[in-house]
Amino acid sequence: MVLSENQTLDWTDRLYLTALPQDQQRLQFWPQNPTNFREILDEYSSKIQLVNEVVLKALARSLNLEEDCFLNQYGTTAKMQARFNYYPPCPWPEKVLGVKPHADGSAITVLLQDKEVEGLQLLKDDQWVGVPIVPDALTINVGDQIEIMSNGIFKSPVHRVFVNSKNERMTLAMFCMPQTEKDIGPVDGLITNERPRLYKNVTFTLDFFFKNYQQGRRPIDACRI
Repeated sequence: MVLSENQTLDWTDRLYLTALPQDQQRLQFWPQNPTNFREILDEYSSKIQLVNEVVLKALARSLNLEEDCFLNQYGTTAKMQARFNYYPPCPWPEKVLGVKPHADGSAITVLLQDKEVEGLQLLKDDQWVGVPIVPDALTINVGDQIEIMSNGIFKSPVHRVFVNSKNERMTLAMFCMPQTEKDIGPVDGLITNERPRLYKNVTFTLDFFFKNYQQGRRPIDACRI
């Protein structure tokens, strides 16, 4: 999204599709080739939805909470966005990024990495660290909304994507998030005298996320108390 003539543009082509709920799919924009694209994405989305539920329940149990405490904030029409990413070779890889540094605005992001070409890096202790490709595995990332729900215990990592001059790279990110009309906030059981509430209740919309992202700000900072 181009919001300013002065912003640094990402060296990538993207296709955003609403995968779930199905009644919000805008099928007129979905690729017709290959012919089984819709069938495959629908099946993949349903399986990622199961992965999302397993991960959220496991995160809750790890904090000695009721396993549905994060899922209970999802509402009845939770959303899943599919983002297909194509990073073409770049003749000036030192001057651009595939994706600028940011943290995801989702609850959970499930990334299907390129089979051969690395590019994802995360910020740890003020150093950029490469995320390796693990064959036949999914990369799961905690987003801003789980950081808020967990009252800051689980961190939404800042990450970026770099490009290179020789190899193209393709990935698929599935962003799992609560329904956009519903407030989320820290789980009551994680607010104590020793760890007071760090975030206010918020409605986390895509417009809110992208407005902050393109201006180089972390959306979650606007949610802090």
